[in-house]
Amino acid sequence: MNSVSLIGNLASDVQRKEVGEHKLLATFLLAVDRFGGEQADFVPIVAWEKQAELCDRYLSKGKRVGIAGRLRSRSWEEEGKRRTVVDVVAHQVEFLSPPNGRGAEADIPFEAAVA
Repeated sequence: MNSVSLIGNLASDVQRKEVGEHKLLATFLLAVDRFGGEQADFVPIVAWEKQAELCDRYLSKGKRVGIAGRLRSRSWEEEGKRRTVVDVVAHQVEFLSPPNGRGAEADIPFEAAVA
């Protein structure tokens, strides 16, 4: 089983990209507090298509979100060294921060789930 659930705050703004033939990708870094709150783990999050569009529109650095998804591992060669990254591909993103009146964000409910 490959299932991940995380709650944390965005440690970066959402980066939006078009990949291939009009396929939308959004990425951001999620800071997840460790038990005790003295340290955080920083987890790269990837969202696709409609989820990517909504994340780009409504999320920004510091916003609190819940993520449900799966782990994905990618590897490549760079300057003769093998690089590997593990990220989370989001299946569901739940907005946990209240709207702050920024643009269209004021129109979404407090705990809007992005399906």
